[in-house]
Amino acid sequence: MTVLLVIDIGNTNVSLGLFDDLKAEGEASKLAHHWRAGTHREQTSDEAALMVRSLFQSEDQICAEISDVIISCVVPPLLPIWERVCTKLFDCSALVIGPGIRTGMPIRYENPREVGADRIVNAVAAFALFGGPVISVDFGTATTFDCVSENCEYLGGVIFPGIHIAMEALFERTSMLHRVEIARPKSVIGKTTTAALQSGLLYGYAGVVDSIVERIRGELGSEARVIATGGLAHRIASETATIERVEPFLTLEGLRLIFEKNRPSANTQRKEKSRWNTQE
Repeated sequence: MTVLLVIDIGNTNVSLGLFDDLKAEGEASKLAHHWRAGTHREQTSDEAALMVRSLFQSEDQICAEISDVIISCVVPPLLPIWERVCTKLFDCSALVIGPGIRTGMPIRYENPREVGADRIVNAVAAFALFGGPVISVDFGTATTFDCVSENCEYLGGVIFPGIHIAMEALFERTSMLHRVEIARPKSVIGKTTTAALQSGLLYGYAGVVDSIVERIRGELGSEARVIATGGLAHRIASETATIERVEPFLTLEGLRLIFEKNRPSANTQRKEKSRWNTQE
């Protein structure tokens, strides 16, 4: 039985997912377990391995059952740390998302090596769910919009400061404001400082999403579907007019899909245009 561990190393969180009894490419496989931990840039491989063991034990999962691992990482110093974790715990080399990996999606970025691994992973998963054209919105450390054409081409996108970054910048530079929970206030017009901040953050970001999506649709096509992911996706999406669906595990699903395209049984005769670093 193939048991796949998918790992997404982001700037704020490390997300892990486990797919049991992985099917052949094109067949659905369900996410059996998932975990999220904070990203620690000074973490050693021993510390990371201890964390993974603890997470596995919480679900009665055995490390020896893992047959394959795939990693997406946007924090370069942590990649070799997690690669060593895979060697120590699972006795296997992890497949790493990056130039040369088969994605099934031509990358039309001017320099494909500049594209964050998680953005490509999200784009692959969004197209698998909706077809194209499609826009993936990820509410992470940064809020990113990734665009895929009807012909399954990654076209690029938009990067905007994440809501937590904006909040921290505001609080660091204003003495009289304090941190608040990102929640829906009773009214748009806040009658307290807390409510006013919540209104600005929630409705402000919802407005940003709708505005950017409409501008993207002006170039991509008005029929472009919109899917969202990330920690605040549900909260922001409920206030937007453009987000149609929220998939909290979009990145984990994308990692599974890319692994299936690169596993030994995958078609090795795929055209080069399906690789990460193509500009054809």
